[in-house]
Amino acid sequence: MIKDTKIAVLIDGDNIPSKYITEMMEEIAKYGTPTIKRIYGDWTKPHLAKWKGVLLENAISPVQQYSYTTGKNATDSAMIIDAMDILYSNKVDAFCLASSDSDFTKLATRLREAGLQVYGIGEKKTPDPFIVACDKFIYLEILKTYEEKSEADGKTEKTNLYNITPKVIRMLKTSVSDAADEDGWAFLGDVGSLILKKQPNFDARNFGFEKLTPLFKSLDIFETEQRDQSNGRFKLIYVRNK
Repeated sequence: MIKDTKIAVLIDGDNIPSKYITEMMEEIAKYGTPTIKRIYGDWTKPHLAKWKGVLLENAISPVQQYSYTTGKNATDSAMIIDAMDILYSNKVDAFCLASSDSDFTKLATRLREAGLQVYGIGEKKTPDPFIVACDKFIYLEILKTYEEKSEADGKTEKTNLYNITPKVIRMLKTSVSDAADEDGWAFLGDVGSLILKKQPNFDARNFGFEKLTPLFKSLDIFETEQRDQSNGRFKLIYVRNK
């Protein structure tokens, strides 16, 4: 039996809009079971009022942190202290840090040093240091917009190809080469893992594709091939540079 990954979800209430909560929790469930769910903020402040209606629906525990000084350093500190307490309790296998704030860069680095997986979720304004400190970083905007775009007239995927820059193309090609066998073929699962190590915020949905396979198939610089598994239950996708 495969062990289910237990995830501690810690949300910076000052920094994450409540409108994303449904899509965010659905995304997190792809990687494991959220066994600890907490959100931090000063709940006496009006700007957090929108959160109150969705906390019970998603079983998220609010943590009150008064703003003793100007800014939100108190909220950040409370979240960091809780994260370290959870780390030493050995109750979870991974963390999800929901924030667009670079103040959590050191925390993400420390949790990964301890051997835990770290997922980051935030808006596209998130600074690069926090993004690269995570194993995987997901933009909130793509969670909200992908479904809407996929229901359009089918032109979205073709249009979004123009968003794939030469820099991204080089990374895709080198990742395929790095993971390839002597014949140049690479298992797409290995390629995807390697891409995330190089660029944690890479996501096929950023370019209008739900998965990595259709993204590679859309680019004529790659060959793709389906192969049967030994047990015949699933098809394995392999890719090669042309």
